[in-house]
Amino acid sequence: MDHTDSAPIFKNEGRSLCVQSQIGPCIEFRLIERPPLEPKGETVQFRLTYRGQLPAARWEEDTRRKEKHLIRKQLHKQLKELWHIHPLLKQWSAPFSENDPRSVVSGIADDFGKFGFRWVPLINERYGLACALDILLLRRDEPGNVIKAGGDIDNRVKVLFDALRVPAEPKEIKDFSPEPDDSENPFFCLLQSDGLINEVRVETDRLLTPLASGDAENDIELIIHVKSLVVNARKAPTDFYL
Repeated sequence: MDHTDSAPIFKNEGRSLCVQSQIGPCIEFRLIERPPLEPKGETVQFRLTYRGQLPAARWEEDTRRKEKHLIRKQLHKQLKELWHIHPLLKQWSAPFSENDPRSVVSGIADDFGKFGFRWVPLINERYGLACALDILLLRRDEPGNVIKAGGDIDNRVKVLFDALRVPAEPKEIKDFSPEPDDSENPFFCLLQSDGLINEVRVETDRLLTPLASGDAENDIELIIHVKSLVVNARKAPTDFYL
């Protein structure tokens, strides 16, 4: 970890995470990369939510793979609904014709099928897309307690990033992941790779919801605002870049 007078800098796979501390439990991350092309046409924007465990990454080889896939499964349901109701995406879900049941979605699922799943990442290199994320992380930690309860924030965010993407290796979902049921065929993810995240802002604050039966003290709530970005106009669908 490097330090500056204004904020610590975290390195993450060759990318800089600039963290700006705020009063109380709030902290802000910004992922700095080359600026994307100015999006034109329709930009897909939406919010995902998550409630449950978000532990910090560990140094072990298979770090937090079970927790990551449980998050992935919860977000799949919301992304599946998005593909069915968003004006642009539901066109891609429709069959090509009465005689041809295939769709853009089925083509993506076939292209990204592996490890027994047919994955559908919304943000993928095939269409020249990246995204910006604005994340609100609510936790029951005491004000200013960024490091202790549940793990430090940057390592918890790393776990989230992995949960947002398609698994890269079969060991990421081995043992605990049964064959996908009908509701998970295809399986909707946000990202093909976390390398397609061009900008990130993370703010943390106090979770005020009282503990309910079955809740854990270190459960968190996430609200993730997603904005698609066109980074390769030659690959992007005309719906995204006009």
